[in-house]
Amino acid sequence: MNKKTENIIEKGEQYLLHTYNRYPLALDHGDGVYLYDTEGKKYLDFFAGIAVFALGYNNKEFNDAVKAQVDKIVHISNYFYSEPTVEAAEKLVKASGIPGGKAFFCNSGTEAIEGAMKTALRYAYDRDGKAGHEIIAMQHSFHGRSLGALSLTGNAHYQDPFKPLISGIHFAEYNNLESVKSLVNEKTCAIILEPVQGEGGIYPATEEFLKGIRELCDEKDILMICDEIQCGMGRTGEMFAYQRYGVIPDVMTAAKAIGCGVPVGAFVCSKKAQSLKPGDHGSTFGGNPLAGATASKIFDLFESQHVLENVKTVGVYLYERLEKLKDKHEDIIAHRGVGLIQGLEFDHPVADIIQKAQDAGLILINAGSNIIRFIPPLVIGKEHVDEMITILEKCL
Repeated sequence: MNKKTENIIEKGEQYLLHTYNRYPLALDHGDGVYLYDTEGKKYLDFFAGIAVFALGYNNKEFNDAVKAQVDKIVHISNYFYSEPTVEAAEKLVKASGIPGGKAFFCNSGTEAIEGAMKTALRYAYDRDGKAGHEIIAMQHSFHGRSLGALSLTGNAHYQDPFKPLISGIHFAEYNNLESVKSLVNEKTCAIILEPVQGEGGIYPATEEFLKGIRELCDEKDILMICDEIQCGMGRTGEMFAYQRYGVIPDVMTAAKAIGCGVPVGAFVCSKKAQSLKPGDHGSTFGGNPLAGATASKIFDLFESQHVLENVKTVGVYLYERLEKLKDKHEDIIAHRGVGLIQGLEFDHPVADIIQKAQDAGLILINAGSNIIRFIPPLVIGKEHVDEMITILEKCL
């Protein structure tokens, strides 16, 4: 480690609040699907900034669009219209497939979840003429770290230090429709789930479960909320993961890859779920012209660079290679996922493997203590999968 890196880490420890256990690594720049540290060492990236940098690093068209908007205007507030933000909203709503949908832009996935919660509570308030409603979430889910989003996160480890949280949240067993049905009552206003659980261990929903939730919500006049923050924006091979099942939610949340590093979050509401009225919700920075121009360009690049087609092709190849790896190593007890969101579950903690991989020039991330999560940029090729497998094999 050179003096420059040591200085960055030392200052970081001195001035940054220690809410992350950071790796002893200072990254400097990226190019394609590779990152480089301040010493010039090259790393293959299968982390993508936690599933954010879908288009890879130093994408010229993306960079030029962001720079052009910075030179034009960055912020005006939501009291005025902005052409790039209106264009981004149109592209997001059309990509979502939600009939009559309208979008709200914010700055993060957590904020998108907060907006979705308020949408559901306001919907039920108008429906019943009173407050005091409840939401059903899933065990082992992850929706964010604000008190509202944390209340929906089905993991006591994240919740316990911050209780009491928002009341009226009940947790069902993921992929168990009867478990959900048993929790529904006259106060239930929404059911929220990730079509593919990310932090919870890379668990895709079954078709029966997702379609069953949709039917239940229709029957009981309950809003179905799909959290697409990690599994959306092409990561499963469809623009949004629920589209693999032929299901349309009432509310969909998005973030991460919708901004490719620029802080952009959003939620889309169906015509039925457009319950929020002026004054009910807002965001100072959400959907400003910079965010709008960024998101709008990303939708264009997904199309022109055939990102979804690449995910489908390379995702199948990644699945095949990881399956062979699982069959070869007895300590790998499960392999799950779809497209470019996959995971290997081990019978022991994986921190040492991830550190060894990093030392060997491969950046990985865990999902829980014993699962390695593979969430690379969506533009990787089969040759990058081969390179990753070669390094990982040595680390195993």
